[in-house]
Amino acid sequence: MTLVRWNNWQQMNSLHRQMNRLFDDMLVPSTLIERNLPRVPAAELQETEDAIHLKLELPGIEAKDLDVQVTQNAVSIKGERKSETKTEEKGRTVTEFHYGKFQRVIPLPAHIQNTNVTAEYKDGILNLTLPKSEQEKNKVVKVNLETPAA
Repeated sequence: MTLVRWNNWQQMNSLHRQMNRLFDDMLVPSTLIERNLPRVPAAELQETEDAIHLKLELPGIEAKDLDVQVTQNAVSIKGERKSETKTEEKGRTVTEFHYGKFQRVIPLPAHIQNTNVTAEYKDGILNLTLPKSEQEKNKVVKVNLETPAA
């Protein structure tokens, strides 16, 4: 008889992976993941002295299918993908449709003036310019360099 050491952490890791797959499939069907369609749009955030520039990659989505909301602290993007591929070979037509809603909330590193946001959407790229609030531009923090008493 051979004794095998039971590793409960291995069982927990296996359960964790299975739960992640379950929730991933609930949010986005695995067929869409296999086709390399991103679940949420890729984002690039750049901060300058006067503004925050946010660039989002939204290929194949029309502007009318997007809902962009901006607060002083975050940007929320909601949308719906409607993708269709059509192939014809040897007199046979094959059409595939891919639909799916997505939402992403991007926290901002500074407070902004959400009433002065400008947006440009071209070729599946959304560029947002988020001007910083005057408080953030002039914000100076004094650092206390005193050593604590021992």
